Amino acid sequence: MPLASLVGVVVLELGMVLTPGPNMVYLASRAISQGRRAGLVSLAGVALGFVVYLLAAAAGLSALFAAVPEAYHVVKLLGAAYLGWMAWQILRPGGRSPFEPRELAPHSAARLFGMGFLTNLLNPKIALLYAALIPQFIDPALGATWWQFIQLGAAQIVIGVGVNGLIVLAAAALAGYLARHPRVLQAQRLASGTLLGFFAAKMAISRPN
Repeated sequence: MPLASLVGVVVLELGMVLTPGPNMVYLASRAISQGRRAGLVSLAGVALGFVVYLLAAAAGLSALFAAVPEAYHVVKLLGAAYLGWMAWQILRPGGRSPFEPRELAPHSAARLFGMGFLTNLLNPKIALLYAALIPQFIDPALGATWWQFIQLGAAQIVIGVGVNGLIVLAAAALAGYLARHPRVLQAQRLASGTLLGFFAAKMAISRPN
């Protein structure tokens, strides 16, 4: 793979993983309410979700969207609507940051893993990443597209799992800091909600390559 393609996917994934979404909300809330171990078990489920998306994409998921553009547009608009809804949930009066402490009933390790997996599998950002964004870094002239998908997807998984792991480890400390600094918490909410709204708008008006 050209270095530029790998760097492009890494930068894209960094932008997406640092933007609050279902994965961040679930992992942060579990780590804060049930401890780091629970957050890491949930993260293992999230990682499996990444692998499932990677294998599906390498098997031809992107080819389906190329053959049926209407399906791509439906998924894209649903994803944009979902991100817009999440932005509103953060920005609306009474909205909450993913790092605000909240009371949650403890889950077993099996349920933590399963919920992490399901949360990632139903994450529209990840679906669009594999179905519509990563394919734009693939060049059929370089050889087998499935092998290019594996390489680019592996880079995405390393970044996604690594950053989410840091979020799990730092969630409790960050939650405590934000609780002591309400103005910083408000700024974090505004920044997160605005970024989500930006991505939702950009996703809604973007045109496939």
